[in-house]
Amino acid sequence: MALFIFGTARNYSESGESEFREFFYYGLCHLIFQIAGSNFIYYVLIRKYFDHKKYILFSVYLLSATYVLGVLNRIFIVHLAEPFFANYPKNSIIEILTDIEYLLICYIIPFLSGAFIFISVMYILRYNSEKQNTVQLQKEKAELELKALKSQLNPHFLFNTLNNIYSLSIVNSSYTSESISRLSDILDYVLYKGQQRLVMISDELSIIDAYIELEKLRYDERLHITQFQNIKFPNFVPPLLYLSLVENAFKHGAEKTSGNIDIRISVVTGHDHSIFKVENSAFKKDSGNREKTGIGLKNIEKQLQSYYPDQYSMKITDKSNWFAIEIIIPGNHD
Repeated sequence: MALFIFGTARNYSESGESEFREFFYYGLCHLIFQIAGSNFIYYVLIRKYFDHKKYILFSVYLLSATYVLGVLNRIFIVHLAEPFFANYPKNSIIEILTDIEYLLICYIIPFLSGAFIFISVMYILRYNSEKQNTVQLQKEKAELELKALKSQLNPHFLFNTLNNIYSLSIVNSSYTSESISRLSDILDYVLYKGQQRLVMISDELSIIDAYIELEKLRYDERLHITQFQNIKFPNFVPPLLYLSLVENAFKHGAEKTSGNIDIRISVVTGHDHSIFKVENSAFKKDSGNREKTGIGLKNIEKQLQSYYPDQYSMKITDKSNWFAIEIIIPGNHD
């Protein structure tokens, strides 16, 4: 459009009224094909082939497209547009197709010049947009990870665990050093591996085992844990995701009842997906109030959407005296 306006203004100052009229209509005819061709090159050829590193196909299609657009542009002008504002001999279709030199100088090169300007502007706009999106995603990811970190290992767990370890130390229990070691492992995992994008599921399960052993100090014989693992592939998972679900089970199961506590944990990994499920015997009055008091299932779902947009499944079952959460995420092997 800018080239058209500039060329029209120049021709107006250098030519008479009749010549300017012809220049204007010719420029308008070229402009129509420049706009259509530039959009085709950018949105089809570049986005579909060049961006996907299919350079040979891109080059072949680009050369073919410029030739076809040049031919169509000239046919449009000679056979459809010129009769309305000029009286020149018409070239045949064969002459138009075979006059490569004229097509190159008068149609293809001017067309590519305009397309280059359009594509350059689009790349600048695209770069700025992608940069803004990247900054926004990084900001949201940092906020989610910070919320997730703060939501893990709530103060009640740390306070109770330290109290239990202190009680063990008073009676010189042999479990004292083992408990301190487990707590140290958990804190190390949260502070360091918790900052990684993904961790091996085996690492996450190891820290869950340490967490459960510390909780056993608190609940003693009342706690019954059933675990099932079928690790067929060494898949990866966002750090602290499974741990947060297990802690959620303790908070809404163990902390809400004075009777026996049943928690079931299962994990199955395959080539295409990983399935994690945690169930806990629930205090009946706690049903329907989990979002307000729990670890934040909405926050967990936001993390899943951030890591696996529209590729995960999260199923919550709350009936009778049992509460269960099952999440399915894509398999990650690297």
